[in-house]
Amino acid sequence: MKNKTLLGGMLVALGAASYGILTTFVKLAYSEGYNTYEVTFSQMLLGFICLVVINFFYKGYTKKKAPEKASKKNILHLMLAGTSLGLTSTFYYLAVQYVSVSIGIVLLMQSVWMGVVFNAFLTKEKPSFLKILAVIIILTGTVLATNILFDEITLSPIGILFGLLAALSYTVTIYTSNTVAKELPSITRSKWMMLGGLIVVTAISIPYLNENFNLLIFTKWGPILALFGTVLPPLLMTTGMPKINVGLGVIITSIELPVAVMAAYLLLNETVLIYQWLGIILILASIVVMNIRKLKQ
Repeated sequence: MKNKTLLGGMLVALGAASYGILTTFVKLAYSEGYNTYEVTFSQMLLGFICLVVINFFYKGYTKKKAPEKASKKNILHLMLAGTSLGLTSTFYYLAVQYVSVSIGIVLLMQSVWMGVVFNAFLTKEKPSFLKILAVIIILTGTVLATNILFDEITLSPIGILFGLLAALSYTVTIYTSNTVAKELPSITRSKWMMLGGLIVVTAISIPYLNENFNLLIFTKWGPILALFGTVLPPLLMTTGMPKINVGLGVIITSIELPVAVMAAYLLLNETVLIYQWLGIILILASIVVMNIRKLKQ
């Protein structure tokens, strides 16, 4: 039992770490002259193709009863849910054009308290004391992590706006991922959600791709971004999550935050000061506080 939990935790951690390192690769692609739309479109297109292939072999490999075929209604709902996935990538990659990876990931993590508000709005239930406390800790940690109190820096308003829009879209993605067509296999659900994301990204990107689209993105950064942003995370997380409880799973996935900051520090030479690390620790602590009851389930 312990080995099963350990394995599950490791798989979930690797999936979250894949997401964490993703933005550093985006920044490296930017440094070579690729733009947001080339990066996002190539990731979504290659990611969708990979999920189609994986889904095909998954059905052929399994010896169990064949997965339930998705109905037209399920496909439509999953594709609609996937639009938030496409918007998250687009807004987030636009954000890191204007702010550092460290600040970008902190802005994206605002989805934690947005999720609390979103759930309260949908259920008409007042958040528990622990959740309210977690929100306060997150906001305090955000002030420290974005370094707006101690240094005379000017954060890009447009970068902050895109970062918060990415967090809002991510909140919707998390909710829909856990509620839409749950009877279908995760691989199948991921495929149709990715198609919805690809459609919305294509619609947004076409005006810019027509101007000057560098096809070399498909041979270098596109596959890397698809691997770490589209293929590995869902495969690792859907395999690992059933082996651990929900509370532990949420806490482990928060490793995405320090991994993103460390990758930016090591590969992009971004400066991360001690009080920024303190802010990041506070945000991680809030996630623990919010899920402490679930750990016992």
